[in-house]
Amino acid sequence: MADTTIPSPLVIPQLIVGLGNPGSKYDKTRHNIGFEVVDALARRSQISWSENRKFQAFLGEGFSPTRDKLRLLKPLTYMNASGQAIRAAIDWYKLPPESVLIVYDDLDLPVGRLRMRLSGSAGGHNGMKSAIAHLGTDNFPRLRIGIAKSTPDRDTISHVLGKFSPEETKVISEVLQFAVDAVEIALKQGLEKAMNLYNSRSI
Repeated sequence: MADTTIPSPLVIPQLIVGLGNPGSKYDKTRHNIGFEVVDALARRSQISWSENRKFQAFLGEGFSPTRDKLRLLKPLTYMNASGQAIRAAIDWYKLPPESVLIVYDDLDLPVGRLRMRLSGSAGGHNGMKSAIAHLGTDNFPRLRIGIAKSTPDRDTISHVLGKFSPEETKVISEVLQFAVDAVEIALKQGLEKAMNLYNSRSI
C-alpha cells in the first residue's frame, strides 16, 4: 500500500525575537539571555542593529544561511510589554504569528539546556504572557534557554535579574553558540528538525 501520510509543512522562522530588558543595568543578567542569543545570531550573520521607533525595538535585517531575508528584533518596551513591539513588527511586515520565533529564559530548565517548541503556554514568563496577549495566540514557536531555578536563600526576582556565576558563564558562552546553531538549522531545515537535534542535548 502507498504511504498516504501527508508530511507536515516546514516551519521556517521569518522574525526572531529575543526577550530582555533594555539598559546597561540588565546587561548579561539571566532574564536577558534572549537578547544575548539574538546578539550572537547577529554577529554570526553579520547583521547590524538599528533602533526602530515604530516598533519600539532594535531591529537587525540581513540574510539567513539559506540567503532568505532574516529579521531580528529586541523589544525596548521592557519585558512585561514585549508583545507591543512584536505586534508592531508583524503588522508592518504582514507576518503570521507562527513565523515568529521568540527566544527567552526559562527557570525550569537547568543551565546548559535549551528547548524548542512550536507552541505552548507562557509558563509564568511575563514577556511571553505579553507576547501571547498581543499576538492573540500561543501558536508560535519559541526557544527556551535554561537559567535554573533560584536557590532557597534567594527570591525569584533577584535570581532572574542577577548575573550568572563564573562557572555558569563558561557554560552560557557555549549555550549561546549552541542556540545559534539550533536557530540556523531551523532556518535551513525547519523547526522540527532543529527540535529533534537540539532538545535532548545538554552542555
